[in-house]
Amino acid sequence: MTRIGIILGSTRPGRNGEAVARWVQEIAARRTDAEFELVDLLDYKLPHLDEVMPPSLGQYAQPHTLEWAAKIDSFDGFVMVTPEYNHSTSGALKNAIDFLYAEWNNKAVGFVSYGSVGGTRAVEHLRLISAELQMADVRAQVALSLFTDFENFSVFKPGPHQADSLNTVLDQVVTWSKALAPLRAA
Repeated sequence: MTRIGIILGSTRPGRNGEAVARWVQEIAARRTDAEFELVDLLDYKLPHLDEVMPPSLGQYAQPHTLEWAAKIDSFDGFVMVTPEYNHSTSGALKNAIDFLYAEWNNKAVGFVSYGSVGGTRAVEHLRLISAELQMADVRAQVALSLFTDFENFSVFKPGPHQADSLNTVLDQVVTWSKALAPLRAA
């Protein structure tokens, strides 16, 4: 069965991302075309990149990197839940991505973002990063506004149309993850 990781890309205290990621997981759990698992960056104590060798060489030495690599390698695709901080993604998510290389290759990725303008600028950066990691980013995206999808900027209450947008993202991530399977097997 195709396995999709839902990566919660914020570690900030009081983060809005936890409610968003749980919403993604809840909707994904209703599907039968893939298995979905929530991956919370808080569960992986990744310091600022501390590997001596570049990730592209795959010569990981740190126990936290090996644990992170095994988790990411276990998936066929991803949905990244990202906030937008200063017109980009969170430092924690960028750091977690930068720890690895081959584990990301030939996998699909979709994005659920949130922020004052829906987190769209964070996703623009993540699309560039994904291309460098040989990931296939899907076109559909969920962009959640702090003004309309959150009450008082902190209580997550997505508009009803957002579930349809999320299902489109999930459809595309699952389809592309399956299509890329022969490349991962090679």
